[in-house]
Amino acid sequence: MLVETETPAASLSKDEILRYSRHLIMPEVGMDGQLKLKAAKVLLIGAGGLGAPLGLYLAAAGVGRIGLVDFDVVDFTNLQRQVIHGTKDVGKKKLDSAAESMLDINPLLRIDKYETALTSENALEILADYDIVIDGTDNFPTRYLVNDACVLLGKPNVFGSIFRFEGQATVFATEDGPCYRCLFPEPPPPGLVPSCAEGGVLGILPGTIGLIQATEAVKLILGVGEPLVGRLLLYDALAMRFRELKLRKNPECPACGENRTITRLIDYHEFCGVPRQAPADQPQQSTLGPDEIDPVEVKARLDRGDGFVLVDVREPHEFRIGNIPTARLIPLGELPRRVKELNPGDDIVCYCKMGGRSAKAVALLKQSGFGNVRNMVGGILSWSDKVDPNVPKY
Repeated sequence: MLVETETPAASLSKDEILRYSRHLIMPEVGMDGQLKLKAAKVLLIGAGGLGAPLGLYLAAAGVGRIGLVDFDVVDFTNLQRQVIHGTKDVGKKKLDSAAESMLDINPLLRIDKYETALTSENALEILADYDIVIDGTDNFPTRYLVNDACVLLGKPNVFGSIFRFEGQATVFATEDGPCYRCLFPEPPPPGLVPSCAEGGVLGILPGTIGLIQATEAVKLILGVGEPLVGRLLLYDALAMRFRELKLRKNPECPACGENRTITRLIDYHEFCGVPRQAPADQPQQSTLGPDEIDPVEVKARLDRGDGFVLVDVREPHEFRIGNIPTARLIPLGELPRRVKELNPGDDIVCYCKMGGRSAKAVALLKQSGFGNVRNMVGGILSWSDKVDPNVPKY
C-alpha cells in the first residue's frame, strides 16, 4: 500500500544526501523514496511513551513535516520511558521538549505543534492536512475518536498500545483493512482495564512498540513491504515472543462497514462512560459523593482517634513504596476471599493509588452487606499532595 503524498521536491541538497546516505544506497528507498519521506506529512497523537520513539526516529528518517498533538507537561514519572524528554525538561510543555529533541536530530524538519486535547470539535480539522495519523494515546475515548476521524477522512491509523510487559501494533482504517471498531465494537466498562499509571509499564516497552509504528509509517510512505493491515502484532516482552492475529473487516461495522452509521464525530467520553477531565486552568470540583471521603478528613479522623478501619487495596509491592501506617493491606484481587477478615458493622475507609480500585472495593463490600464504607478520593497520591508529602509518589 502506498500513501499518496504531495509531489516530492525535485532533489535533495548535498547536506541531505550525506545525512540520508544509508537510506539512499538501499534500493527499497533510494533517491525517490527519500524524496517521498521528505514530502510526507505525519501526525503524532501524543508526545509521551509511544510518541517519544516515534518522534525521534521519524525525524531522523527525514519525514519532512510532523505534527504533534499534546497538552501535557513533562513529569519526573515520564522519564522512565519517554526518552524524548530529559531531566532538564521537567515542568516544560511536552510539545516544546519533544520538538527541541527532534530538531536537534534533524533541523530540516517542519514541526507543527497543537497544544490541545484532541476533541470531536477539532479532530477533523487537525487530521485533514496529514497523510498518516499515528495513535500514541493511552485512553479509550481518544482511540475511538482517532479511529472514527481517520475513517471519515480516509487516513491510515497506525495504532499501538502498551501495558506492563505487553504491546500491540497494527494499521487501521485503510481502504481494504479493518478499523479499530472492527476489533473493539464497544469500549470496556469504565475502570475494567487499568491505565499504565495504575498498572505500570516496562520502560523499554514503548520503545519497541513505538518503533514498530514508525516502521509501519515509513513503509506506508515508501509503498514497500507488507504493512500490518489486517494483522494485529502482539508482543510479550517477558517471553520475548511475537505472535500475530488475523483481523478481518467487519461488514457490519458502524464506522467502516457496508452500511456505516457513523457519519460524524460523537461525544467519546460519554460513549466510553469516562468522566471528562476539567482543563488544567479551571478549578477541580471538590464535591464528594456519599461513599467518598477526602484524605484531609481521613487524617483528621486519625488524629482524633476515631474508631474506623483503613484498608489499602493495592498490591504488596505498591504498599512497600509508601503507605499510611495504620492501614491494613488487603489487595483488591484478594478481597472477595478475605472479606470475612472485616466486620460488616465497622466504619471502613478504602484507598488505593488513585481511587479507582478502592471504588471497586467499596462497591464489593457494600454488595457483601457492609453498610458504612467509603472511598478515599485520589488515593495515596492525593494523600501525598494534601496530607503527607513525605509519602513517595509513583
